[in-house]
Amino acid sequence: MKQGRSSAASPPDAPVPDQRGEDASYELETITSRTIPERRHTADSGRDAFPDGRPSSSRREPSALLESAESCISSPEHSQAELQLSHHATQLYTVSYLVLFSIFGTLARIGLQVLTVYPGAPVTTGVTWANVGGCLLIGFFAEDRKLFREQWGASSAGRGKLNDNGDEQQRIDDPGEDAEALMKHKAVKKTIPLYIGLTTGFCGSFTSFSSFMLDAYRALSNTLPNPNTESISPRNGGYSFMAVVAVMLYTILLCLSSIVVGAHLADGLSYFTPPLRFKFVRNVLDRLVVVLAFGCWIGTIFLAIWTPDRYRPIQEQHWRGSAEFAIIFAPIGCLFRFYASLYFNPLISSFPLGTFLVNMIGTLVLGVCFDLQHASSIVARNSIGDVPSSHRLLGCQVLKGIMDGFCGCTTTVSTWIAEVHSLNMKHAYLYGLASIGFGVALLVVIIGTMQWTAGLAQPAC
Repeated sequence: MKQGRSSAASPPDAPVPDQRGEDASYELETITSRTIPERRHTADSGRDAFPDGRPSSSRREPSALLESAESCISSPEHSQAELQLSHHATQLYTVSYLVLFSIFGTLARIGLQVLTVYPGAPVTTGVTWANVGGCLLIGFFAEDRKLFREQWGASSAGRGKLNDNGDEQQRIDDPGEDAEALMKHKAVKKTIPLYIGLTTGFCGSFTSFSSFMLDAYRALSNTLPNPNTESISPRNGGYSFMAVVAVMLYTILLCLSSIVVGAHLADGLSYFTPPLRFKFVRNVLDRLVVVLAFGCWIGTIFLAIWTPDRYRPIQEQHWRGSAEFAIIFAPIGCLFRFYASLYFNPLISSFPLGTFLVNMIGTLVLGVCFDLQHASSIVARNSIGDVPSSHRLLGCQVLKGIMDGFCGCTTTVSTWIAEVHSLNMKHAYLYGLASIGFGVALLVVIIGTMQWTAGLAQPAC
C-alpha cells in the first residue's frame, strides 16, 4: 500500500494502474466511513445546513465516490480549495433559496388570508389555513423519500435499491435496515439547499406564529374582526376566555393533524413522486435561483419606490401596503430565523431555544407595530372615515409590511409544530405551553396597555 501511495504521487505518465486502483478502493472506504457519521453528527447537533465534509463527494453515488478518491490521490493540492469553494457555494445557494421561497411563502400567506375571510366563513381567523397548509407541506417534505433520492444516492432513500435501469427493486425486508437507511436519508436531506428552502424558507414563511398570537389576543379582548357582522357586540370575560381557548385549540389541533396527514401523503404518493435529478438541481436550478432570488428582492424594492398606483388618489393606493413592503422585509425575517435557530437550537436538546426566541421576538415586534399603527398621534386616522395624509398612509403601509413580512417570516408555526410533534410528551407540553403563554402575555402587555388606556384608533391603511 505504501508503494501504491508513492506511485500515485509520481508524474501522470507513470504506469501504475494496479496500485492506484487499490489506493482508490482504500480512499473510498475511508471517505464512506467518515461521511455518514459526520452527517449524522451535524444533523443531530442542529448545525446541518453547511456540512463540514466534502460535499462534492458525499452527494454522489458510490461510483462517483471512487472517482473522487482517485482525484484526491492524483491531485491532493486542490482538495482544500475545492472544499472551501463548495462550502461557500452551498452557503450562497442556501441563502438564495431562503430569500426566494420566503417571498413565495409570504405571498401565499397573504393571498390565502384574503381568500379565506369572507361573509359566512366558519373560521374567521384567515391565518389559520395558512398555518395548516404550511404544516401539511413540512410533514410531506420531512417524510418524503423520493424527491431528494438522487441528491444523496439511492441507498439513502430507505425504501429499496435501484437496478441498472433506475427502477426500484423489492422493498427491504429487514425493518432495522430500513429504519437505519431512513434515518440516514433524513439526516443528509437536511443539508440540501433546496430542501432547506422548501421547509425553512417556504413553509416557515407560509405560516406565522405572531399572527396566530395576535388572533388569540384579539379573541381575548373581543376585537377579533368578524366578516359576518359589521359591529362587535360587547361580552363578559367568560365568553372572551372561551373565545381565546377556541382559537388556540382549533389552530393547534388542525396543525398537528395536518403534519401527520402530510407524512401520510408522502408515504402514500411515494410511488408517483418523481425524484429530482441531481445534475439539473446542481448545475441549473441552484445557479438559476441565485439570480432569481436577489433579482426579485431588488426588483421589489424598486417597485415600492416607483409603485404603479403612486399617482392615484390616497384612497386607491394599495400596492405598497398589500404586498410590496411585505416582500421587502420577508427575506430579512427568514434569514434571521434560520441563523438564530442554527445557533440556539443545539444548546438545549429538549427545548428548541432558537425557534422559541424568534417566535417571541417576532411577536414582540408585531405588538409594537400594531400599537404604532393604531395610534392616532402617529399614523392612524384622526376619526373614522377621515382621509389620511400621504405620510400617515405610507407609515401605516410600512408598519403593515413589517408585520406581514418581517414578523410573519421571523415567526413560524410549521417548525414549532414539527418540534412539538418530535419531542417526548413532557418536553412537548412544556415547550408548547411556554410558547403560547409567553406569546399571549407579550401582546397583553404591549397591545393591552395601549388599548385600555389611550384606545386603538382606526389605521390609515
